[in-house]
Amino acid sequence: MHRSGPGPDIDESALSVTPPKQQAAGLTAVAVSLTRSVAEMGVIRTARTLARVNQVHGFDCPGCAWPEPTGHRRPAEFCENGAKAVAEEATLRTVTPEFFATHSIEELDSKSGYWLGQQGRLTHPMVLRPGATHYAPIEWAEAHRLIADELRALASPDEAVFYTSGRTANETAFLYQLLVRSFGTNNLPDCSNMCHESSGTALTSSIGIGKGSVSIDDFGLADLIIVAGQNPGTNHPRMLTALADAKANGTTVIAVNPLPETGLLGFRDPQTVRGVTGGVAIADDFLQIRLGGDLALFQGLGRLLLEAEDRAPGTVVDRPFVDAHCAGFADYDAHTRAVDLDTVAEATGLTRADLDRTAARFAGARRIIICWAMGLTQQAHGVATIEEATNLLLLRGMIGKPGAGVCPVRGHSNVQGDRTMGIWEKMPAAFLDALDREFGISSPREHGLDTVAAIRAMRAGRAKVFVGMGGNFVSATPDTEVTEAALRGCRLTVQVSTKLNRSHVVHGRTALILPTLGRTDADLRAGVKQQVSVEDSMSMVHLSTGRLQPVSEHLRSEVAIVCELALALLGPDHPVPWARYRDDYDRIRDAIAAVVPGCADYNRRVRERNGFVLPHPPRDAREFRTATGKANFAVNEMHWLAVPPGRLILQTLRSHDQYNTTIYGLDDRYRGVHGGRRVLLVHAADIAEFGFADGDLVDLVSEWTDGSERRVTGFRLVAYPTPRGNAAAYYPETNPLVPLEHVAARSNTPVSKAVTIRLEPHVHVGAPS
Repeated sequence: MHRSGPGPDIDESALSVTPPKQQAAGLTAVAVSLTRSVAEMGVIRTARTLARVNQVHGFDCPGCAWPEPTGHRRPAEFCENGAKAVAEEATLRTVTPEFFATHSIEELDSKSGYWLGQQGRLTHPMVLRPGATHYAPIEWAEAHRLIADELRALASPDEAVFYTSGRTANETAFLYQLLVRSFGTNNLPDCSNMCHESSGTALTSSIGIGKGSVSIDDFGLADLIIVAGQNPGTNHPRMLTALADAKANGTTVIAVNPLPETGLLGFRDPQTVRGVTGGVAIADDFLQIRLGGDLALFQGLGRLLLEAEDRAPGTVVDRPFVDAHCAGFADYDAHTRAVDLDTVAEATGLTRADLDRTAARFAGARRIIICWAMGLTQQAHGVATIEEATNLLLLRGMIGKPGAGVCPVRGHSNVQGDRTMGIWEKMPAAFLDALDREFGISSPREHGLDTVAAIRAMRAGRAKVFVGMGGNFVSATPDTEVTEAALRGCRLTVQVSTKLNRSHVVHGRTALILPTLGRTDADLRAGVKQQVSVEDSMSMVHLSTGRLQPVSEHLRSEVAIVCELALALLGPDHPVPWARYRDDYDRIRDAIAAVVPGCADYNRRVRERNGFVLPHPPRDAREFRTATGKANFAVNEMHWLAVPPGRLILQTLRSHDQYNTTIYGLDDRYRGVHGGRRVLLVHAADIAEFGFADGDLVDLVSEWTDGSERRVTGFRLVAYPTPRGNAAAYYPETNPLVPLEHVAARSNTPVSKAVTIRLEPHVHVGAPS
């Protein structure tokens, strides 16, 4: 049964709340970074490691996918949360076989994810046999044989699921998908299914490619930057530097978000005099939108822009661009003119003055960038919302020109690169054809399972083996109780990991933990240092070189794990030269060059100072590889979230002491939460209206149209400046509230930004009923 309360290792009785911060970063961020790093790594290891983060001959930060500058790089080219991510990985703490002998699986299952992650780096491959109470050591060769035997025993390759985390490097991702397709399935769900799948779906339909069209240099050229549904101060802190630089050039920044996030209010760059002495305001305007109101906002702005064009023909709509490069404008024009602005105001919570002011800025700007993240993608109509944002850029001719374009800001450091390398359950036929020609295999053509479909298949018993290449599947996915039961029903679960997490204690009948090198670790094969490559959020591909001595001689690189598993599963006569790839990553990159579009001459180009940029036809040549051969204006019905009486609409989000499912600590200092995580941020007037007081403990109950309910317990109410009727809480604590069936139209992304909840007083265990 899923635990809805905190683990026994977290005491939230001392949780305290202070006013939210008005500025991000500054010297406080420096102090936190150094304190955490020294505590995990020691002084010398900290100095050696942080000096190499995101540097030309260093390693890529294992945190977010924000790009490095193409020119001068600062001595500290990392943020506070990047330093935390590095410290987590490069920690001197270890989880040895003795640890597992001491702690039973039952005991570990009672611990919080935070406690598990704090124990340190995994050092040995471990196995949990059927009926065993403890994990035990296993030799690598035996582990590979065990996996191969289970996979070969399946009735069909489609009974296996091969998940990928966004931290996996390009070389591993390419070989992993090659292994999976050689085995005979396209079941390659990944973390992108749960985050930017809506972006890829929308952009592929609108402009023919599911990636952003801007570079880091475009930020300095833009007149107007929209940051919608995104909290860069916590999730992509180095983006604040790019925004501050743009502000210095005269760029206007508009923040669109339900919460007033600190990083967009003010930024103190600790590497500049101004940042130390005072800082800079980032957002010129803050549109505090209601949850689910973004689609209506973009449609309302579209109507106002069309009306502005009527008043001054030829000044707003870029007719030469629209006529030459776009399809569907007439239908968009007719549909958008009928948008009711009163409904837009109701849906968004914004005033007509807000809409008019924003539309005027859109109409007057010569170069516009729209950035977004999970606040848009994890809505029920996230695909349509992103299409409508793209419509505004097409209307203004803002694709394929410097300083303008779409900018989906990716989370994990190589999530975009993994997709480029073939980690997708429905790769196009041209990619599979190239793969088959290069290796002499026959890739399956039937589409595989995405993340949600994979959980459903495991729940139904149609998938029996789960292999996770990195990540923490249990804590990243929705409907926690259902997901845990699905994994426990598998014959075998395999987790390739650097550190302990919940996915190791929620296991199949047999379970394996395979410890791998991290981004910071030196990777030597036959005495030769190997390098891996990654792709950032703006399609730049560059090398990453770890230099730290691994914490155990028993660790294997992800590349080696994949290759050795392939040899055990497919045999030494398989046409792919797995052993050569295991020992020489340049050979892998040569194969990538032969298969992956845009990767020709990979080994030479990736060694250039900044690496190389992948082709992007809309950006490079205003070429749109869609069914119409043009950029497509989308026509969508308006959808928005009305708040039922006595209820709230919940969004789940990260704290500042967190990256994805990795919990660094129990503070969210930007929002003023200290010493705990089980909080619900709610408008003070809503708290009073429901008969509660700030600080009360409540249970959250999500309600669904089929009459089902889900509950998490013991959350402290925190009065916070949210829109009325909206609320926010941290994941993964609130993941149990989101059913597996609550997904975005067209992308199948779990919808974590639109959960209807009611509040009930929390009754302490043992208290009178």
